[in-house]
Amino acid sequence: MLIELVGQLKDYDASKTKCDVLAGLTVAVMLIPQGMAYALLAGLPPIYGLYAGFIPLLIYPLFGSSRELSVGPVALVSIIVLAGLSEMAEPGTTEFIELALLTALVAGVIQVIAAILKLGFLVNFLSEPVIKGFTAAAALIIGLSQMRHLLGLDLPRGSSTVEMATNLLQNIQQTNGLSLAIGLVGILVIIGLKKIKKSLPGALIAIVLSTIAVLFFALHEQGVDIVGSVPEGLPTFTVSFFDADKIMQVFPLAMVVCLISFIESLAIAKTIAQRQGYTINANKELLGLGLAKVVGAFFQAFPNTGSFTRSAINDDAGAKTGMSSIFAGVFIGLTLIFFTPLFYYLPKPVLAAIVLSAVIGLIDIAYAKKLFYLDRKDFYVLLFTFSLTLLLGIQQGVLIGVLLSLSRILYKSFRPHYAVLGRLEGTETYRNIKRFPEKTEEPIGSFIFRFDADLYFWNAEYFVEAIVTEIADYKTLEVFILDASSIDNIDSSGLHAMEQLHHILDKREISLLIAGMKGTVRDYLHRSGFQHEIGLSNNYLTVQDAVDGFIWNNPSSKLSREYAAQRL
Repeated sequence: MLIELVGQLKDYDASKTKCDVLAGLTVAVMLIPQGMAYALLAGLPPIYGLYAGFIPLLIYPLFGSSRELSVGPVALVSIIVLAGLSEMAEPGTTEFIELALLTALVAGVIQVIAAILKLGFLVNFLSEPVIKGFTAAAALIIGLSQMRHLLGLDLPRGSSTVEMATNLLQNIQQTNGLSLAIGLVGILVIIGLKKIKKSLPGALIAIVLSTIAVLFFALHEQGVDIVGSVPEGLPTFTVSFFDADKIMQVFPLAMVVCLISFIESLAIAKTIAQRQGYTINANKELLGLGLAKVVGAFFQAFPNTGSFTRSAINDDAGAKTGMSSIFAGVFIGLTLIFFTPLFYYLPKPVLAAIVLSAVIGLIDIAYAKKLFYLDRKDFYVLLFTFSLTLLLGIQQGVLIGVLLSLSRILYKSFRPHYAVLGRLEGTETYRNIKRFPEKTEEPIGSFIFRFDADLYFWNAEYFVEAIVTEIADYKTLEVFILDASSIDNIDSSGLHAMEQLHHILDKREISLLIAGMKGTVRDYLHRSGFQHEIGLSNNYLTVQDAVDGFIWNNPSSKLSREYAAQRL
């Protein structure tokens, strides 16, 4: 079903409507201050945060498979937009805004095309340690970028972490005490209320209190930076940002936005869906997110994605269907029509406080500690991604993360696990001799080997090399038993490796037996003629049958050979 929301609205009644309306209102109350803060973070006027939280909220639930995911502006994507576009245009300018909208359009089109091609599975190629390392570094970069607003400093936007930190340290003595005080109180209010109850609108309360303080005490006349005039009314339809000549200019950034927004949204959607007892369709998520970006771009929405905080609040508030997002979008629309003048005296230090409060949760120290003790290789991958993202920047960090993940996948595919097997004492079970040194010795002259992967072109050479290396020191081998129970598929390169192995063993007058071969592999080897080359009688159902039949010449293994020779 293309319109996913239709299926969710079966048996939709007044009680579900009430739940969705309340959840939508709760999300809208949180999105209003967050959206403005994240727009500022992205280098855009605050109003664009509300635009990004309007149309996308109306589009995503029509096509996305998550009932609770709340899309809109988020910190991570906002800082990626700023980092990518600040090299092309001055933040806040018309050119910068148009490039941000074009980036949203291109990223959305990429996601829609990926959905049509059913490429949702590609998200699995980015490993969790890479995502965590990149996200933690991005959180620090985001935090550093907001310090100038928190401290009330008029600093140039740094193009790197080092430059931002240097500018900050060189001008720290010019800190505006009132700005810092407002920001710190804002952080305390937001975090404190969240600890009391997650659904409390801490950010909105901080905004209301700080705006009143600025208005009554004229703090803006004492150096506290405020938002100022915010345009009224709904965003208008526009195509003025579309420039075919600039598509390739923003394409690399759009790819990064596409990847990160999908990974972040899918992780959130799956987490909540698992708790609620239903499943998420990755390709439908791509379609929903992509169309939200595409349509949103024409209504002045910069790149958006699923928000962990707002999605969790949506779920906690009792959202039943995607209608909760639509109701949230309606409330944002009403805010744009009637309430934007109220934001004039909103202090920017509080917007910085909102961003800082949100990104704290992106740094998962507990996960890093767990990896350190559980898997040092993954820990070093996390640390490497974190360090390079911090030093080189977010876009480069994403690309490095993708390359690291692919490298690890390829390495494991090229050099899969294998084991030399022995029989456990008192059993007919064969296990890795390195794990079970108490194994009993088989009769002299036997060697049992298990290869734990499909046998394809990328590991076929390693398969042969590993076996040759393992049997090099055996001078009196009579039989080599290949436990093929872990090999699900084989290609022509794998077949060639098997032929090489047989040739090597034959030259040393060692018999090749194959045990536990699966039907698909057996059929392939039979069609190739390899089965007849080694002899149909050299195939067994189990390792024990092979040992009994060849070593002990046990007549009972005859039936195992007959079954092992079966084919379609």
